[in-house]
Amino acid sequence: MPATPIVPEYITVHLGPPDSQAQNVTVPFADYIKNVASSEIFPTWPENAIRANIYAQVSFALNRVYTSYYRSRGYDFDITNSIAIDQSFFNNRDIFENISKIVDEIFNDYIVKGDSIEPFFAAYCDGRELQCEGLEQWGTVALAEEGLTPYEILQYYYGNDINIVTNAPVGQPVASWDGRTLAYGSIGNSVQQVQIRLNRISKNFSALPKIYPVNGVFDRSTEDAVRAYQAAFSLEPDGIVGKDTWYSIQRTYNAVKRLNDLASEGLSRDEVSGIFDSILEEGDSGAEVYELQYLLSLISEYNNVVEAVTLDGIFGADTRRSVESFQRSYGLDVNGRVNIPVWDRLYREYVGILESLPEGYFESTTLPYPGTVLRLGSEGAGVLALQEYLNFIGNTYTDIPRVDEDGIFGVGTQAAVLAYKSIFGLGNEPIVGATAWESITSTYRDLFDGSRVSSGQFPGYNIE
Repeated sequence: MPATPIVPEYITVHLGPPDSQAQNVTVPFADYIKNVASSEIFPTWPENAIRANIYAQVSFALNRVYTSYYRSRGYDFDITNSIAIDQSFFNNRDIFENISKIVDEIFNDYIVKGDSIEPFFAAYCDGRELQCEGLEQWGTVALAEEGLTPYEILQYYYGNDINIVTNAPVGQPVASWDGRTLAYGSIGNSVQQVQIRLNRISKNFSALPKIYPVNGVFDRSTEDAVRAYQAAFSLEPDGIVGKDTWYSIQRTYNAVKRLNDLASEGLSRDEVSGIFDSILEEGDSGAEVYELQYLLSLISEYNNVVEAVTLDGIFGADTRRSVESFQRSYGLDVNGRVNIPVWDRLYREYVGILESLPEGYFESTTLPYPGTVLRLGSEGAGVLALQEYLNFIGNTYTDIPRVDEDGIFGVGTQAAVLAYKSIFGLGNEPIVGATAWESITSTYRDLFDGSRVSSGQFPGYNIE
């Protein structure tokens, strides 16, 4: 789901109940709303009543599109014209002129609830033959005649915490599933979405293990959670997120959060905002570039086609050439730019190299960067090594608190990391990326080598 809902240029309507053999028609979204409004309400109603109804109709339809309500179930349409579950739509019907003008003005305005970002599921009924918990269309007429504004009418039915999003962007929404199969070693915002959704689903299905931290990296804990989900929902438990698993997870996530319901739990911006920048390219600099260089550097030691690179955090010409050589070696588009598929392959190759090395390979030296940022909640051999290094360094730099060497990045490890970063001028972010890892392991090696000198020897620099 994108962080900002997009109003579609076109919407595909199924002219019958979902499983019927009825025709699909694709029409401009504004024309669809004009048809619905002309089919469901009267042009002689007070304008404020008409506007309130149109806001509800737009929001209802956008909710279906944004949550992939039908697409995630394998249907090839966005909404039906079955009034039992959706909105009334008569193909090629005449449109009332005053309704057409109002729709042209507000077709890309929709209702949201509180701080949620998804278009609100603005359910409604006619209010005469059928009463409901949502908006009652005939009731809007009486409220408008009492002088209520469209917004006040909507508040009357949906609560005082609603807001109207105006002038939303118009375009063709990107499909929820981007076509990329996710598996152990994958990296990116799609992986983050899977992690967020499975963690929320686990509140309702306690058999699913929690994934922590949510970092956009498909690690073993993510694989375990995917397998558990697949087993619980009658999918092949292979730990791989393809199209079927992706949409199954989305459907279940929508259901437990009640996104297609008046009582929606709502989506916060944090739940849909990605943590990965889309592209790194020549001219960029910073910790992400350093991380890229670190991965390329180790890969180049085992693949002589990949050019070595200087670890300086600056994406210069040599880094671009190294990226191009990596892309060429692994069958990717050779353009010198690093997007999510390139990060994905980099991480897989890096971790694959680490896992292929024999046990004890690094006993005489420090471990290389684990390949992913370590933060609160991280677990494993990389965290255990980090704790050992910090404790050893802490014998000299006593401001670094001692930590339990348990392989779990808890608050104690976080405090030690922050203390180390403060001493060595590495900022105040409580995480260990490639830059911090290289600094910690380098300091550890210096101190360790210094501690092993014989009497009268000196390592050649001040280790304090």
